[in-house]
Amino acid sequence: MATESRTGRPRASSREVLSEAACELFLEKGYDATSVSDITRRAGVSRSSFFNYFSAKSDVLWSGFDARVDAAVGDLREGGSVREVFLAIGDGLAPDALALAIVNADAMGIGAELDRDRAIRQFRLQREAAARLVREGASPLAAQVGAGALSAAVLAAVWAWADHTAGRSLTETLSEALDAA
Repeated sequence: MATESRTGRPRASSREVLSEAACELFLEKGYDATSVSDITRRAGVSRSSFFNYFSAKSDVLWSGFDARVDAAVGDLREGGSVREVFLAIGDGLAPDALALAIVNADAMGIGAELDRDRAIRQFRLQREAAARLVREGASPLAAQVGAGALSAAVLAAVWAWADHTAGRSLTETLSEALDAA
């Protein structure tokens, strides 16, 4: 029986396998007690493979959402509507490591880390949305206040969605949260 050669990285070093290994360890040992070496050992890859995908341990949780934020920032800079750009963050997003961490924050011992990282992402969205609103003619103060409310709504929607992933889509939850803002 002939074997086929495989190109590219082996499955064991994929982002998803590393993320799964990290989440298992965060649940077993807690976030602070889990090292990058623990994660790579569990995933069966080298430490350098980890850093090919993630720059830090916390990026394991946020990488999927961060890709959405990066796209949103680009769309806002290109003139996209703040509401439409923020709604697009939820398009097709399935529960991932971040949703697992939100739901299991106490078991993982990661509540404070999530709060800090949430604030960073929220401010990044606020800064870009405010700049977009100013370009549309809003005063700087009104733009900051409006963008602050809208970016807070995005992160609140992610938390609400993670707690109820069997219910509505993230896009539906985002729409409700943006309406409330």
